[in-house]
Amino acid sequence: MFSGIVESMAKVVRVEHDRTNIHFTFTCPFADELHLDQSVAHNGVCLTVVHLDQTKKEYTVTVMEESLRRSNLGLLKEGDMVNVERSMRTDGRLDGHIVQGHVDQTARCIEARETDGSWYYRFEYEASKEMLERGYFCVDKGSVCINGVSLTVCEPDIKGDKGYVSVCIIPYTHEMTNFKFIKEGTIVNLEFDILGKYIANYAKYLKQI
Repeated sequence: MFSGIVESMAKVVRVEHDRTNIHFTFTCPFADELHLDQSVAHNGVCLTVVHLDQTKKEYTVTVMEESLRRSNLGLLKEGDMVNVERSMRTDGRLDGHIVQGHVDQTARCIEARETDGSWYYRFEYEASKEMLERGYFCVDKGSVCINGVSLTVCEPDIKGDKGYVSVCIIPYTHEMTNFKFIKEGTIVNLEFDILGKYIANYAKYLKQI
């Protein structure tokens, strides 16, 4: 479990394809503190550390086909930067919101602009009836996780088979995460609020009774 408070960015140093899986090797400031089997969120995707080279401050994770299909990780190449967060401690404060590290789908940035000190982003995502019934949507002032960052929803909307969500980023978050690389056309990961997903699925089951 995570909180959506990004600790750092990690740089892709190697990409190795293995049948339907991809092995990614990263380097980041806390790589020498990791251990095997530890969970780390990469752009919001929970992945397990499978190899360590602490002398180089590098570690490797494996991404399976399902995660590649639902996320933007398959687009990564050497030199790209991802947001990383280690799993949440139970003896600390929950500064963001409950994030599972289970990305639901991707979204495309359709607007990115500086707004006199902060940054405004608007994203578009697929929103079929089936997805909505599973809770894949946003509500105003609710929470959403974008590329592993816990953010407050503004201007949510659904038009036809498309959903829309906007977020505002303070300068610190813009500088410390890969939001500073996001522009129109950039593909990002979305994880919708788990509480909303439970409620939406419960409502669907009640209709079937």
